[in-house]
Amino acid sequence: MIRGEEVLKHNTTESCWVIVHGQVYDVTNFLGDHPGGSTVVLRHAGKDVSEIFDPIHPKGILGETLTMKQILGPVDPASSITKASLPRTNVENTSPENKALPLSLCMNLDDLEMSACRVMSRRATTFITSGADSLASVRRNRKDWSKIIFRPRVLRNVARADMRRNILGKKSSLPFFIAPMGMAKLAHNEGELALVRGAVAKNIPYCVSGYSSIRHDELMACHKESGKGGFLFYQLYVAKSGEDATRQLIRTARNLGYEALFVTVDAPVIGKREEDERYKAELDYAARGAEEIVRTPQTTSNEAPPVLRGTHSYTLSWDDLRYIRDAWGASSGPVVIKGIQTAEDAKIAADMGFDGIYLSNHGGRQLDYAPSSIRTLLEIRRFCPEILSKVQIFLDGGIRRGTDIIKALCLGATAVGIGRPFNYGIALDGLAGCNKVTQLLSDEIETTMRLLGVTDLGQLGPEMVNCRALEEQLPTSLKSFHAEPRARI
Repeated sequence: MIRGEEVLKHNTTESCWVIVHGQVYDVTNFLGDHPGGSTVVLRHAGKDVSEIFDPIHPKGILGETLTMKQILGPVDPASSITKASLPRTNVENTSPENKALPLSLCMNLDDLEMSACRVMSRRATTFITSGADSLASVRRNRKDWSKIIFRPRVLRNVARADMRRNILGKKSSLPFFIAPMGMAKLAHNEGELALVRGAVAKNIPYCVSGYSSIRHDELMACHKESGKGGFLFYQLYVAKSGEDATRQLIRTARNLGYEALFVTVDAPVIGKREEDERYKAELDYAARGAEEIVRTPQTTSNEAPPVLRGTHSYTLSWDDLRYIRDAWGASSGPVVIKGIQTAEDAKIAADMGFDGIYLSNHGGRQLDYAPSSIRTLLEIRRFCPEILSKVQIFLDGGIRRGTDIIKALCLGATAVGIGRPFNYGIALDGLAGCNKVTQLLSDEIETTMRLLGVTDLGQLGPEMVNCRALEEQLPTSLKSFHAEPRARI
């Protein structure tokens, strides 16, 4: 057994050990690959990190990630073990006036957000709400929906309203899905399990994040145990460690039975999310004061410097999508490209034969001043409208109302993704909170359809919206639009 006093000595970039559930791990060589950066590990180096590790990591992830040489053995429970912890104010919200509203008093998704932010820990709130730089992308995601005006038709029989939608060959009860969000256990101890059960209960798809805080096999088992309904898709982040690692991720998802692959292409590096970085900097200062913390592993003179915020593959190109499609397999289900933000890239993806295009700026968490997804959809309608009939179009970002969803469908979207609101829902009451989000949006969609004069989503079209305020801000021409076409995959 290894004594806790010995573990505590290994707290530098040259030798970094941690304790998780009684086992000692040497994570020195993993510092540069840690998705949250090396600093978050060094902050608690030499300590028992179990309490802060569990809410954001799947069980068994260390055994799958590290080699046997890096698993050093059990810690001596009789020795002095230093436990890592977050300041109480960062772990839970203890202010007496910060009390959640009952779900029955939440009339819309903004009510859920306000209520959830009252009770979530600062750690959770910061992670879920943070955006890139000046938050221009986050704000534009919300604002642009208000620039589209409906053109309702009246004196129509609207006794029925059919909200069903075919999403990647699956019959969904509603035209939206749960968008991928990492580390849902920060919001609720059931994490992604609550989202799986909610998707099954309401028969909608759930695209599971590659950074799920619950193991992907556990989520699939939960899906099968929860009854009929709902569908699980898998979001892939391409590994910077190379093709073999990415193929393994794909193989695992395919063998588990995930029914579609969503390839994330807008994250060659992580965006500068200042609130998240401020929170981490405060923790670093509280832990080590003015002591300098090396934020990246040292390199030799022969090595290239590390890529700033380079958590995923920063060499991913269109040509790499061939091996990704091949690894998934033509019979395994559809492949969707997630993170498209221009008409040019949408056309390339459609011409290469992908099954879906997911318009997204990552919830405003990547590039600041990026276009909202609804702007990108309008750009596609202007410059390459033919692709709307070739592939299914998905989008997310700033959607908080059923009216937003109907606007997207009028302009050619197949379905939309809802992200943060589902985290707010489960933060308030797990599965019940998840179902509340779905119920609120479902009610608003149904009401909007009737007031527009439609009874089926297939009746929606561009003639039902006035988008002039947004269209005036689109490019009038695209110089590089007629680039050499790429071969189909």
